[in-house]
Amino acid sequence: MGVFKYEKDEQGIVTVTMDMTGPVNAINDEYSEAMDETVIRLEAEEGLSGVVFASAKKVFFAGADLKELAVSNDDAAEIFANGEFIKGHFRRLEKLPVPVVAAINGAALGGGYELTLGCNHRIAYNHKSVQIGLPECAIGVYPAGGGVVRLTKLIGVEKALDIILKSQRLTPQKALDGGLLDQLVESIDELIPAAKAWILKNKDSHQQPWDIKGYKVPGGAINSPRNAQFAGMAPTMLHKQTRGLMPQMTAAMDVAFQSTMFDIDTMLRIEGREFIKILTGPVAKNMITALFFQLGKINAGASRPKGLEKNLTRRIGILGAGMMGQGIAYVAARAGIEVILKDMSQEAADKGKAYSEALVNKAIKRGKMFQSQADTLLGLITPTAEDEDLRGCDLIIEAVFENMELKNKIVAKTEQYLSEDGFWGSNTSTLPITQLSEAAAKPESFIGIHFFSPVDKMPLIEIIMGENTSDEALAKAFDFAQQIRKTPIVVNDSLGFFTSRTFGTYIDEGAHLLVEGVHPVKIDNMGRAIGMPVGPLQVADETSLELARKAGETWAAMGVEDRWSNGDVMRRVINDMVTENGRGGRHHGGGYYEYHADGSKNIWPGLYDLYYKDDTYVSDEDIKDRLMFRQVIEALKCLETGVLRSVADGNIGSIMGIGAPAHTGGLIQYVNTYGFDKFAARCDELTDAYGERFTCPEIVRKHAKSGELML
Repeated sequence: MGVFKYEKDEQGIVTVTMDMTGPVNAINDEYSEAMDETVIRLEAEEGLSGVVFASAKKVFFAGADLKELAVSNDDAAEIFANGEFIKGHFRRLEKLPVPVVAAINGAALGGGYELTLGCNHRIAYNHKSVQIGLPECAIGVYPAGGGVVRLTKLIGVEKALDIILKSQRLTPQKALDGGLLDQLVESIDELIPAAKAWILKNKDSHQQPWDIKGYKVPGGAINSPRNAQFAGMAPTMLHKQTRGLMPQMTAAMDVAFQSTMFDIDTMLRIEGREFIKILTGPVAKNMITALFFQLGKINAGASRPKGLEKNLTRRIGILGAGMMGQGIAYVAARAGIEVILKDMSQEAADKGKAYSEALVNKAIKRGKMFQSQADTLLGLITPTAEDEDLRGCDLIIEAVFENMELKNKIVAKTEQYLSEDGFWGSNTSTLPITQLSEAAAKPESFIGIHFFSPVDKMPLIEIIMGENTSDEALAKAFDFAQQIRKTPIVVNDSLGFFTSRTFGTYIDEGAHLLVEGVHPVKIDNMGRAIGMPVGPLQVADETSLELARKAGETWAAMGVEDRWSNGDVMRRVINDMVTENGRGGRHHGGGYYEYHADGSKNIWPGLYDLYYKDDTYVSDEDIKDRLMFRQVIEALKCLETGVLRSVADGNIGSIMGIGAPAHTGGLIQYVNTYGFDKFAARCDELTDAYGERFTCPEIVRKHAKSGELML
């Protein structure tokens, strides 16, 4: 039991300090053995007056070790038994005849917070490093160590589900206000004394509220008249949000509902049984693989060149104060970086800064920012029309129109203002970095830094390596991305790189379906049905049909317009919509949709005249597969040709960058769970029915032969 330090003081209070092997305390075999020995000892302890659980780590308790879950076989009985053994410890703790207190010095998330729920009193250090919550739904499972059951019984079903389904991570103060904590202290040194003081004042407070006869869940049972509306609306709202693609959320809601009606021991077993169904299903495997392991790998620097010193960007120049440039300025200033925001006129530059002003004013009104913080952030942004103001920048990012000639002129004119060790970043979404860098005096310091809109909300940056880009430039770009709190993926140069190239197939297939005569509403509905945030027609409106037209002209001038696939259908649609009818997209007065002052929208009536055929029939299954498979096939092509440097970059880039359905684990992981032979066979069916764009990439057939997953 060396990983748990057991100390009993003269007042009969035992302090159990968790200090497991490794950087954090986590639920694994080592923990199970140590906790079992501890509970047995506590149950046998004479003269016991209370128990305090503390941590010697910076993190109080990290919860389940997902590596152990991930490698477990699908033996449901074994997994269930292990879960019951772990939960049994929590139950035995809350049945001790003395008060048990959690002294929370750091993050207590997932199983870590579930451990505290097995205690009678929860005291936390009131510091920004401390997070409280049950975030499991975000990675495909739900809190099954008593988390759903106990939190529901503690604060009521509606409040509990709001935290669980949203995977909220609460500050100590918000956790206290929400009933998840009982007490805060202002220093770590106060934690254990405060815990002991509470025990001495509350020696009879050893029963959990749900073990007291007659206890009623706050807000009442789910079948009570006062909860009738919530009980009826909540499942419908959840299905609307998840489209039925997140079974872990449905299961969590069901367990929470039942927890309001049945006793704790019954519910703990139900919680465990339902969890097994979720854990052994494809969604959990997909989301744990991508959003825990692969995301963790990326954030740990797997794509960053080794052996290079960490770089800190202090001053950046941004060329172009439009939608992208103003967003980059905001996130950079938010990270404490000095920003020179340049445009062709002072008026345009000032307008770009106004974007940040609007965001901080909104944050102040919502209580998320103090005026002093806002003043500091805005003080870091200098709008200008003068090139000279760029002098001494560690990084210059151009965020101008997708025009090769324009970008080349800007590089040639302003590269000179970089600091001696400075590097250049292009925010292009499609144009090859190698070709763009030809205008640079130092092509080795030229790299693609592709942001996503809206910049302040999207968590991803796509870093693109040109043929001449140095490892030093990559390391600096990677560090900059993390400095502004973005997740960086790294890809090799290509027309459209990975994200734009792959996402373009979703829009293109929507155009194919449209031209075939499929009802436009159905096209977009099927896009949402596969788990995409919006349908292909709507997203084409948002990203701009006019922009697609200009990009097409640029690609034609470069001689690369059909590099990846035949673009005749998309060109026809662009001509019909933009050239012939002036429908350039939402920001150009309307595109596929008409947009109204009250925020509503409807399909542009002219679309029916142009394309809709009431005798066209394409099955829902074919539409959904066509929209999904086009993206997956393109992602696989990027992997087999080396545009993607890793499977992890492909999965995380597709989820965080282009909104690929999270339940799939990303566009590459999708094939792992679909099955290689099955995927190849479906590609063949779609190819026969709809054309060569559905041809199965050879990499799938190779993995089908080897049986190895794409990891």
